[in-house]
Amino acid sequence: MADSDWTSVDDVQFRFRDDEVVSDPAVTVDSFLDQTNAQAVRIEPGDDARLLLPYLDRLALVEVNFPAFTDGRGYSSARMLREAGYKGELRAVGEVLVDQVGHMRRCGFDAFAPDKQLDEADVEAALNRWPEVYQETGDGRTPIWKLRHG
Repeated sequence: MADSDWTSVDDVQFRFRDDEVVSDPAVTVDSFLDQTNAQAVRIEPGDDARLLLPYLDRLALVEVNFPAFTDGRGYSSARMLREAGYKGELRAVGEVLVDQVGHMRRCGFDAFAPDKQLDEADVEAALNRWPEVYQETGDGRTPIWKLRHG
């Protein structure tokens, strides 16, 4: 990963967290596993997010790269990390499209650094399109079946 692949705080267009933004550059998964002081990691397609599970308590930021909107492996990485208890910032970076933001939020992403700026009104509409959900996922919303049969 070259320096130009790092996402800076200024690249984050949307962030749905109240804590301080992590400004440390994210390192590759392999580099992270060889260090003891890194708190930010970047998952590329093909990286195994399960390697991070023993270290979730020291991670403050996980960036998941979407080099192409057609590559959905990052959704699985996000969901796996959230289901394992990861509470830090989960940032989608790269080719993030407005019609994916709602699904990414459902998987647990809480920050977005798209390659191309997204229209804020379009993102707001995408996030509010379906007020009720059917599955439990990483965004904490209660599924409608649980509301009905509570």
